Amino acid sequence: MHHTTREGRLAAALVEAADTLTETFDTADYLRRLSDHCVELLSAWTAGVMLIDGGEAVSLAGSSHREAVALDLLAAQHGGGPCLESYGSGRAVAPVSIGVAHAAARWPEFTERALRHGIGATFAVPVRRRDTLLGALNVFVPTPPNGGPDGSRWELVVAQALADAAGLGLQNHRAYAQYRSLAGQLQDALSSRVRIEQAKGMLAERWQVGTDEAFAELRRYARRRRLPLDRVARSVIERGVDDAELRAPLKP
Repeated sequence: MHHTTREGRLAAALVEAADTLTETFDTADYLRRLSDHCVELLSAWTAGVMLIDGGEAVSLAGSSHREAVALDLLAAQHGGGPCLESYGSGRAVAPVSIGVAHAAARWPEFTERALRHGIGATFAVPVRRRDTLLGALNVFVPTPPNGGPDGSRWELVVAQALADAAGLGLQNHRAYAQYRSLAGQLQDALSSRVRIEQAKGMLAERWQVGTDEAFAELRRYARRRRLPLDRVARSVIERGVDDAELRAPLKP
């Protein structure tokens, strides 16, 4: 479907930002696409996302529109900048003139580099999921938003909507990944138990003994060889170890 209106494009971007429950999800590509939506919807020069943990940037992603510039401007904020300020306060940093900020010695390294890239203004909004702050979305424009306060408010509303959708998407994917990891661990544990029970039954039948005695021999062999019990059970099932070796007495 082709979305021709700004509202339609925004709606499509929000749906895409929330769609993260996939096995092929890639954080860098996801954040790059989010930044692309900012550029397209806000007519920005470029945009980028900084994910932050413990006060330190852990991931940077820039729009494919002038990606190198976006990444450079994000990296320049290690000593202070709109992303860290928005993350620290949990609120949006309203559009600010780079020239004015530089003259006031606000974010010196960042503003100097932004001027070098021809950036006229910037603003940032927090990326969060409820009370959990994840980072900030930073938008760079050649000039402050047109239309006065109303124009600025629209820019911030759109950027915050995208950032909120991203916060939801990132947290949902994190929960999804944790669930899949736990499910995988549980499946491995269940499969291991099934193999051990199968090996125990095979040995009990071959040796004409009880399953408890067969299991004791299986465990004793695993301990003697310092092998995981599941690995020994697999060898029994696959006939990778013979009965004589399994039942060999312990050496003094």
